[in-house]
Formats: sequence, structure tokens, C-alpha cells
Amino acid sequence: MNGRIALVIGTSTGGVGRHVRSLGEGLLRRGHRVVVVGPPEAEREFAFGEAGMRFAPARIGAAPSWSDPRVVLRLRALLGAADVVHAHGLRAGALCALAGVRPLVVTAHNAPPSVDGPLAAAYPVLEKIVALRADTVLGVSGDLVERLRAAGAEDARRAVVAAPETGRPLKGREETRRDLAVLPERPLLLTVARLAEQKGLDVLLEAAPAITDRVPEPVVAIAGDGPLWGELHDAAAGMDVDVRMLGRRADVADLLAAADVFCLTSLWEGPSLVIMEALRAGLPVVATRVGGIPDLYAGTVLMVPPGDARAFAAAVGRVLDDPALAEDLRARSRAAARTLPTEEDAVESACAVYKAVARW
Repeated sequence: MNGRIALVIGTSTGGVGRHVRSLGEGLLRRGHRVVVVGPPEAEREFAFGEAGMRFAPARIGAAPSWSDPRVVLRLRALLGAADVVHAHGLRAGALCALAGVRPLVVTAHNAPPSVDGPLAAAYPVLEKIVALRADTVLGVSGDLVERLRAAGAEDARRAVVAAPETGRPLKGREETRRDLAVLPERPLLLTVARLAEQKGLDVLLEAAPAITDRVPEPVVAIAGDGPLWGELHDAAAGMDVDVRMLGRRADVADLLAAADVFCLTSLWEGPSLVIMEALRAGLPVVATRVGGIPDLYAGTVLMVPPGDARAFAAAVGRVLDDPALAEDLRARSRAAARTLPTEEDAVESACAVYKAVARW
């Protein structure tokens, strides 16, 4: 049965936006009617007109607001005709729950905020509302699923999330490295991340002097933009080592093909779409042992504790200094890439949940 499915978002940035866009396009291919509801600025990010999805604005902010009662009323009006409402993020999920829409599926995409503030204070309340009122709750990592169960969810399970294909590199490895002015003999260490506190990029900068203290000197490249761009750019510019801020890039596949090691210093991650991309590129990966990373990539990714710059530098140094280890990690990445969920797997999993809650 083809249904009317509403995807509700509070943000269109990072992995959440990519996942929702991929999910919506997959649902359209299966003949469902899809409307996306979210902040007005998200319409530009998703280009829904071309994809065939409708968009309806509702100002779902990142933190509690005095306007939330109006948002709840708007959601009630917008979503009443949907066969299934699938909210992404606890803020969006809780507002949908308060609007009384059913059946309701909610995916939790992020861990509690690490900094005190309105959202941190509200997070346990949002969890409780979602856990008790949603028909099914999904978590992108095992720790989120356990939190939702502890909050009272009767049906809490892992979400299937897949990284959209980045496509084949448009340039060769050598051409991309020439464009970056990286000499052939210099190892290129790559991070692709939103420049936000969760990504722990201050740890990468702290580790950079120890990582680059070898001959030939490695290049540390950070691709992405975000709220910490100015702070991180100034910090990198003031260092005596070769750290390059590349900004937002459309050529991630080329960057991955040009790199020698992929680095991720996050304080928390779900399934980490960017690690999936690095595995497909056959790169050795050094990452922090947080969130969904140990659940999904144990035995494939070299992991260290979060926030430990010395341990991170030592792990990257092992890969740089031991060609046999580097080759073993590349082989493990290629093998793991063959078992990663596809975008169709993610759509199929979501449709199974929708059929269960809507009783199609």
C-alpha cells in the first residue's frame, strides 16, 4: 500500500539532513507521497521541488522557545492527514507528540548536549515525551536505544542509516594532491566534519604537532564549515605545523581518494556517515571510541578514548610508521565497506516500521 508520509525535521545540517533527504527520495521511488516539514531555511537545503517532495514550513528550533505552542498547533494542522509521521530528532519528535499526531515514529540522531543550557536541561524531558508517546522510537546508536528504553519506550530499536554514495572521484589521486599542493611523498591526513563542538576538532589540533613530527612531514587537512570555523581557522593559522582548513567541499570523493589516513576526533557519533565513506574509499581510519563507532566498526577502525590528544596522535603515528598495519587497515576497510547498509536498506527498514505502526 502506498501511503502519505510526513518527515519532520528540526535541522537540515550534517548527517540528519542527508539521511532524511535520502529516505524521502527512496520513499518517492516506492510510490509514497512525501511531505517534509521543518524550518523554512531547510527548503533551500533539500531542493524538494526537483525531488518531487512537498515542503511545509514549521519553525522547529534547536532549543525550547516561547513559540513552541504555536508550532505544536501548526504541526497538528499540517500532519493530520498523514498516514505516518516520522520525526527526526528529539525536539521534532516531542513537538509532534505534543501535537497528538499518530502513528508517530521518532528517530533520535544525537546524544545529550555536553554543554549546560536550555536544550541540555530539556533533553531528559524530550526523551520522556518521545519514549512514552511515540509508537516506535529509533536510535542511530546502541547507547541512544538504551536511553530511550530507560525513559520508558516499549518499542525502541536501532535505526538503519546509510551514507549516500559520494560517487567515483572525478580526478585522480595525483591531480587532487597537486591541487592541494601536497607533495607525493607527504602523507595526507583528512578529516571531513561539521565544525562544531561535538566533532572534537580542538583535540585534532592539539594532536597535530605530535602527528606531524616525522619525516616527511604529514599534512593535516580539515574539510567542512560550521559555527567554529573562525576559531579553528585562527588556531590552525597560528600553529607551526601544516594544518589546512579547506572549508566546505563538494569533492569529498576526490579528497578521500587523495588521503592516506582518515581521522575523526568526535566526542560523540551515531553511525558516522563519513566513516562509511572513508571505508568505501579503502582508507585506514583512526577514530574515537564513542556512540555507534564501537558498535559498528570494532575490528575495522583503530579507536582511542575521546578527548585524549596524546592517544590519538600515537594511534595515527602507528599507522604512518607501520606500512603493514596501514595496509591491514585498508584491507579491513574495504571488507567492511562491502557489508555496509545501502540507502535502499535504510528505506526498506523504515517502510517495515511504517507498515507495522500504520497496520497497512
